[in-house]
Amino acid sequence: MNQETLIILKPDCMSAGQCGAVISRFEAEGFEIVASSVQTLSSDLLKEHYAHVAHLPFFPDIEAFMSSCPVLILLLEGDSVIAKVRELLGPTNSEEAPKGTIRGDLGTDRMRNMVHASDSPENALIEKKRFFPNL
Repeated sequence: MNQETLIILKPDCMSAGQCGAVISRFEAEGFEIVASSVQTLSSDLLKEHYAHVAHLPFFPDIEAFMSSCPVLILLLEGDSVIAKVRELLGPTNSEEAPKGTIRGDLGTDRMRNMVHASDSPENALIEKKRFFPNL
């Protein structure tokens, strides 16, 4: 089933110069980049994107991290792309992610895990509209 998913290459990915390594893994799976944007994420956008945790005490750390430098936002398309990308990434906590996954190879912890990816078709559509409103 052909789908789209939203990807954010996080500040740790950007500052470590690992964007090419991450993107090459997506491309090796046959996923197509259908849109891209480099943005510095605003406080309002981060509060909307992380609304499910914005009320929690650790949110200021997420906000500070995610706004610390520009990020690369991608819209990927491909067969079962949502599930396959999440498999490529490994668990959210990089310390628990197996070697061979993006987070297991490149991430350092739960927040500095290189990549955000949509977790469902519904969220992929919401996130696409949030970051690529003209598509």
